[in-house]
Amino acid sequence: QVQLVESGGGLVQTGGSLSLSCAASGSIRSINTMGWYRQAPGKQRELVARIDSLGSTDYADSAKGRFTISRDNAKNTVYLQMNSLKPEDTAVYYCNANIRTVILYQPYWGQGTQVTVSS
Repeated sequence: QVQLVESGGGLVQTGGSLSLSCAASGSIRSINTMGWYRQAPGKQRELVARIDSLGSTDYADSAKGRFTISRDNAKNTVYLQMNSLKPEDTAVYYCNANIRTVILYQPYWGQGTQVTVSS
């Protein structure tokens, strides 16, 4: 059993900052890519940022320059620091991780955390 538990969402004004974290636990042998996705009402889930086990990162254009993804491999935790937030960042943010429990890597998702940016 693997669980991803997210924390840190909430309500913030335009221009404010929020920090999200996601901790993976359970029968984990290794984790390669970890990332954050978001889904706004009526829209498809989209990638925000991801980071591999060596620290290489990839950002959506909308996140570049404002968001920073990082991870602590010893804690199986991924973070997302979000600055200069805009109303269009409002969405449910989901943590994702590719985790090997036995042989193969499989994707796991967190339960989601709401981020609301007021104008």
